[in-house]
Amino acid sequence: MVLNYIWIAFFLIAFLVASIKLIFLGDAEVFPRIIEMTFDMAKTGFELSIYLTGIMAFWLGIMRIGEKGGIIRVFSRLVGPFFSRLFPEIPKDHPATSSMIMNFSANMLGLDNAATPLGLKTMKEMQEINPKKDTASNSQIMFLVLNTSGLSIIPLTILIDRSVVGATNPTDVFIPIMLATFFSTLAGLIAVSIYQKINLFDKVILSYLGGITLFMTGVIVYFSLIPQEQIAETSNVASTFIIFTVIISFVFLAMIKKVNIYEAFIDGAKEGFGIAIKIIPYLVAILVAIGVFRASGAMDYVVKIISSSISFFGINADFVEALPTALMKPLSGSAARGMNLEIMKTYGPDAFVGRLSSIFRGATETTFYIIAVYFGSVNIKKTRYAVTAGLIADAAGIIAGIFIGYLFFH
Repeated sequence: MVLNYIWIAFFLIAFLVASIKLIFLGDAEVFPRIIEMTFDMAKTGFELSIYLTGIMAFWLGIMRIGEKGGIIRVFSRLVGPFFSRLFPEIPKDHPATSSMIMNFSANMLGLDNAATPLGLKTMKEMQEINPKKDTASNSQIMFLVLNTSGLSIIPLTILIDRSVVGATNPTDVFIPIMLATFFSTLAGLIAVSIYQKINLFDKVILSYLGGITLFMTGVIVYFSLIPQEQIAETSNVASTFIIFTVIISFVFLAMIKKVNIYEAFIDGAKEGFGIAIKIIPYLVAILVAIGVFRASGAMDYVVKIISSSISFFGINADFVEALPTALMKPLSGSAARGMNLEIMKTYGPDAFVGRLSSIFRGATETTFYIIAVYFGSVNIKKTRYAVTAGLIADAAGIIAGIFIGYLFFH
């Protein structure tokens, strides 16, 4: 429903702006530009989807190997003690606990297709112990906000999209996204913990959060100390090393479990092929809408207004061109993806704006969509402070993304 309103708004605003430019400014080329853009973006959407097929097939094949090898269970054992403190209302050994941890594990690995059904299953199991069936429980809100914070170790679809549009090194945003999503998750967790009076100084919580925070701080300090010209190269090497290590780890775990690795890869690759074909109409629809919005000049006006406001305070406004992706992500993942692809096509995937747009896309999640789907699946009408906490996480991810983008790529 949100995407429907966004799509309509893009076309109506584009028509209004183009009409004003034609009538009052005498811009006779504005409507021809819009029509040309519709054909261009429709072609781009189809071409991107075709290029996406092979890469998506490969990565979902690798992910299926990891899934069969038991990587989700490994994550479950690693984070189990931590989550038991964050969800004190859930009884020990309740089915919701295992479903929840598997959902987070799938999210962190970029397994969106596995994460969503596991998330809905978790919400349903939490609802069974919810005393007020029409009101979100503390556990449900914590679970939802951590989902909306964009917590991810491997931002798979973003890396794939950057590869498709021709980025020199598609994984160069891997570490920046990991850092930005950490800050958004931390902000969401703290916000909900304050509401729910969870003791963040509990030794188990403190050890997990403290350890991760120290590691992330160390990464930021290291990159802030080395010369600017070495940052991109070091980040590229580290990112590609980590990604390839993940692939080898998945294969190794599958070997230990005596999984038929080739067969598992083929199963996952078939799913990836199917997904790539199915997204063609969705990608074409959103890219055309964004292209029309930009061709009319509406996007330029929005960017100029925000840029002027930022510059007024003496702040460097180079990040503003990437901001539309950040503003779209809480509303719609498809719209944010389309905006990210359009920005990378316009400015280039290796430009500062193209990279920062990718960071914004990975730093937050589709907050309103997740709230609607997850709460709607169990008929919860009173969401309490879930939206507020989710938007706090989104804002933290966007702000962190700006600073991290300047540190790595500006």
